[in-house]
Amino acid sequence: MTKKSIVFLTGAGMSAESGISTFRDSNGLWENHAIEDVATYEAFERNIELVLEFYNARRKQLFEVEPNEGHNLIAGLEDDYKVSIITQNVDDLHERAGSKSILHLHGELRKVRSTADERLIYYWDKDVIVGDKCKKGSQLRPHIVWFGEAVPAMEAAIDIVNSADVVVVIGTSLQVYPAASLMDYAKPSAKIFYIDPKPNISSSERLTVLPLTASEGMKLLIEKHL
Repeated sequence: MTKKSIVFLTGAGMSAESGISTFRDSNGLWENHAIEDVATYEAFERNIELVLEFYNARRKQLFEVEPNEGHNLIAGLEDDYKVSIITQNVDDLHERAGSKSILHLHGELRKVRSTADERLIYYWDKDVIVGDKCKKGSQLRPHIVWFGEAVPAMEAAIDIVNSADVVVVIGTSLQVYPAASLMDYAKPSAKIFYIDPKPNISSSERLTVLPLTASEGMKLLIEKHL
């Protein structure tokens, strides 16, 4: 018997309970930095030390946090469902919870890549400093999709969403494009759920809104809807 296919689209709210700050706080800053100062290629060219320091701090934080109940509940569904995760998050909490099929739309903190050849990607658990170079001799940069850069994984993400029987959106404002458009690619027969403590959309015939945290929403989803 073929397992039902569930795809999870996860954003910053998915990891908030683990202690990872949401990307953009209410004051428009990320960890007290303006987005344009740490999350664009222009910022990297303008002040490489600041940008590297910023992501080095984010990487170190990963070793201080653990997957929360929401991550663990998603991973636990793999016994009974075909589970895929498409995440805007750059942490590795889904992996550490035990999930197997994870597509990172916006990159990964524990990887770096060449500034000369984006195909040269390395696992990296220490600080990146000026002078760290790829095998071709070019400076390494965080393996992060910055504002203004293309999202290479979008086509694969669209295919995953389009094949799902159930689409669950967790902890994302649905305002950062192109990721925000992914829900629109769900097939007409798919059920869609949106889990967020402060949802900016309402339930409809096709969409069920669960105004809860990631962990609370996952518990209710499993108990009442799957």
